[in-house]
Amino acid sequence: MAVIKHKEQRVGVLIDVQNMYHSAKNLYRARVNFREILRTAVAGRKLIRAIAYVVTTETGEEKAFLEALEKAGIEIRSKELQIFPGGMKKADWDIGMAIDAIRLSRLCDAIILVTGDGDFVPLIEYLKGGWGGQVELMAFGKSASARLKEEADDFVDLGKTPKKYLI
Repeated sequence: MAVIKHKEQRVGVLIDVQNMYHSAKNLYRARVNFREILRTAVAGRKLIRAIAYVVTTETGEEKAFLEALEKAGIEIRSKELQIFPGGMKKADWDIGMAIDAIRLSRLCDAIILVTGDGDFVPLIEYLKGGWGGQVELMAFGKSASARLKEEADDFVDLGKTPKKYLI
């Protein structure tokens, strides 16, 4: 399933931070090395944009983490955690990430989604349907949707070398 990656390709990298955070925490009891993920995603190609989709809390405890992402050259898209009456919490960036992927596809030869969330299957199908570029996926294989992995043109299983992608 490997695709050709060459230095003239223009790439956009979209990172589902919550998905990656929870996968690393649940599978490995560790944190994600987003700098290394970005390096692997770009693979010597021309980075057009790298965007991380994050959820912020009232306490602001994620401030240092967000600064580290920016130092790594990753743009931040953030929204506040919604807490509903009764205590239910919601933090979802799926639509925003999908819209950005479609917008970026006009400027890129490859879109790299860093997520294991199966909700992105229709996005991959849409992009592959008429765009002509390639859609690559990076996630921890054990927690990634099987259908998502099948739909992508290429899949990098971060779980094959977890020490490289974890802190």
